[in-house]
Formats: sequence, C-alpha cells, structure tokens
Amino acid sequence: MKLLVLACLSPRTGNITTAERIRTHIESAGHTCELRDAAEFQSSAEVAKLVSQYPSFDGALAIHLFKAGRLLLDIQVPFGVIFGGTDINEDVKVEQKRVVMEEVLLKARFAVAFTDKLKEEAELFLLSQDSKIYVQPQGIQTEVAEKFCWTEFLRSSGVSREHVDQLHVFLLVCGLRRVKDPLYLVDVFSEWHNENPQNVLVIIGPKMDPAVTVEVEAVVKRTAGVFLAQERSQQELHAAMKRCFAVVNCSVSEGMSAAILEAMDLGVPVVARDIPGNAAVVQHEVTGVLYSSPQEFVHQSWRLLSDRELRERVVKNGKLYVEKHHSLKQERETYQRLVNTLHYA
Repeated sequence: MKLLVLACLSPRTGNITTAERIRTHIESAGHTCELRDAAEFQSSAEVAKLVSQYPSFDGALAIHLFKAGRLLLDIQVPFGVIFGGTDINEDVKVEQKRVVMEEVLLKARFAVAFTDKLKEEAELFLLSQDSKIYVQPQGIQTEVAEKFCWTEFLRSSGVSREHVDQLHVFLLVCGLRRVKDPLYLVDVFSEWHNENPQNVLVIIGPKMDPAVTVEVEAVVKRTAGVFLAQERSQQELHAAMKRCFAVVNCSVSEGMSAAILEAMDLGVPVVARDIPGNAAVVQHEVTGVLYSSPQEFVHQSWRLLSDRELRERVVKNGKLYVEKHHSLKQERETYQRLVNTLHYA
C-alpha cells in the first residue's frame, strides 16, 4: 500500500518527530510512505492531483485536522487524521476553521487523539461518530548524545558561572512561537534569580515565528538569570534535558507535549503550566508539578528544590508512567491496525 502522510514539517518540532515516527511504524508493516509538508500545497486540488498521479497513492494520513486535513478533502482515496492539539484546542474557536475541520472528520475513515480529553473536546465541538475517534498516546523514545559537554552548552548560552554544577538549571523546551508563550515566566524568574543566583532559566527550541524570536532575543538580553540557547540536535537536547534540574512547559495550548514525556523518560522533574493537554499527562505531585501563574511556578519549583522526597517521587512515577502509557510497541500496533482499515475499505 502506498500512503501519503501530510503534516506541518517545521524542522525539529514535535510535529515532524511524530510524523517521522508514525511513518516508521507504517513502513515496518511493509507499506510505502511519502511524507510531505502541508506548507508545500496551496489547495486541496493540488494534493488531489498528486495523489492521482501514477503510480497513484492508495490512501493518506493527515496530522492536524485543519492545517493538513483540509488539503485531503478532494482526494479520491480513503484517509485518516491525527489531531495535532491546536486544531482541537484553538482552531475550533474560529467558526470558519471549525466547519472545515468538521467536514474533514466526517470524511475521514478514522481519527486519532493523543488523550481522552482531546477526544472528548473533538466530540463536543465537531460532528463526529464516536466510534471513529481512537485514543493513542504518543510513543516516546529518548536518545542522549554521548559526546555532550554541559559546561560548554551553558557557556554558549551565555551562562558564565565558574561552578556550573552548583546551578539549578530550569530548561524551557519550546519552539519560539505565540502558542508556547516563551516569555510567560521571564519577569518572575528573573526576580527569583536575583534572590537566588544559582537558579537560571534556559530557553531552547527552533525559531519558528520571526516576530516572537526577535521579541524573545531582546527580552533575554536585558533580563538577568534568563538565557537563550542555540537550537541543538534531538540527541543533544535530550542530553541537556538529562543534566538540567527540571524541564519547564509554559504553553497556552498543547495536544500532548513530547518534551514533557521525554523529560519523564529521562528521569527529570517536570514543571508544567496547568492546561488541559498538560494536565492529561502530568498528575500534580505524582508525575510532576503543575502551576497556573508565574508566582505559583516559583512556589512549585522551590518545593521541588527543597523537598527531596517530592522530587524523587515525581521522577520515579514519571518514568513509570511513560513506560506504561507511551510505549512505542503499542503505538506501532495501533497505527498498523488503523492503516489496514484504509486498505480493506
């Protein structure tokens, strides 16, 4: 079976990681996958033309109901969709987008949500057959770069302390774009740093929105205790995550944060903003800590620093949670089974 997989393929983002992992699952069952960036196409007619060209495609898969799914509306082969997160959390609030996504979901043979919450939201806001939406959490696999120098990483990010091992580095892993809200904690963290200079915040992620990037760079330059790291490979990022004190999330919206799950898998505490996507995977004081304001972030982070028992508990439970609910084997079996439903339609 030849499949088109359509997704938003910005370099080194959760979307491209998810798309490549799912392609690997499908290809391991003997199918052929062509992974294409939704940004390449202006209309659904262009995708329909591609799909029908010889040798033609037998089916398609879209990651993100609006950005990729709408481009499949004119194809003549069966397709499935995977919710991205912002489609259900944000795009449904725009009626014009909601109507389009509803049409995509009605035409799709199946849909996949990363969490039960995302499935419930989709059923609430979009006309759909309940039996069509499957819940499959993201499979997680981490790989740490062997030749990684923590001191060099910090110095190249602007952290010039001599004894870096004495620092408590909070690593905010996010693409520089509005939905990730990278400056949400900056002011309060800087105040905390002035009181406790060993606490530093390092922001790392791809520069996705030029306007947000310029803003972040300007703010970081003039803010004590907050630094911006150069983007790194996935293995180097995982190595940095493993060395930091805690991984931070401050997004306005998430489908399912791969960075949070990767931190859990690496045995690192997670401090996450209390939004539905994060609360679906981070159970407060069990697998991580949640906060709903910058001030509460400082409070919860201070608790992690001062309460060794809490810290060890969330690390242990986080690791167990990922092993139980985010196995690659289970994810692979789910997608192989769903893709077969396109084949035997």
